[in-house]
Amino acid sequence: MMINNKRLWYIVQTYSGFENSVKENLLRRIETMQMENLIFQVMIPEEMRTEKKADGSIKEKMVKMFPGYVFIEMIVTDDSWFVVRNTPGVTGFLGSSGGGTKPVPLLPDEINPILKKCGLLQVQKLNAQPGQNVKVASGPFAGQIGIIDAIDDEKGKVNVLVEMFGRKTPIELDFAEIEII
Repeated sequence: MMINNKRLWYIVQTYSGFENSVKENLLRRIETMQMENLIFQVMIPEEMRTEKKADGSIKEKMVKMFPGYVFIEMIVTDDSWFVVRNTPGVTGFLGSSGGGTKPVPLLPDEINPILKKCGLLQVQKLNAQPGQNVKVASGPFAGQIGIIDAIDDEKGKVNVLVEMFGRKTPIELDFAEIEII
């Protein structure tokens, strides 16, 4: 029985310190049980942190962003759910209340910043500069001409000054909501 036919990200819980072995177990099970068409990526989000040691030297090291959790991109079916849930070291899905209930996927707003930080999602760049004129392409200000005030490439947002009631008013828009003139 197909529960969801979309590739979505889910989080499984594990004992802290066992994330790497759970990832290896999952990858092995995906291959041996031929689940490549339902389970696509297994990720342990990590980031580089710098620490200042007692002797004054600085040391960089990779640190798990979410100890005790493994992220999985998958299509949830009874079979794929069973394979992940019964992998050694997995204690359960985050958002699942147990008793055979299916997990709750992460929303794009929740997973996209993590994927960007891990380098798995490309950050869109806007080919424009502050001070440039743009036309608002969609939304309540569609058709208005404004001036770029600030660009946030990481969030994919741009602040545009548009004329409202005889004065310049800043509005925040997605890159897709503007056209460069």
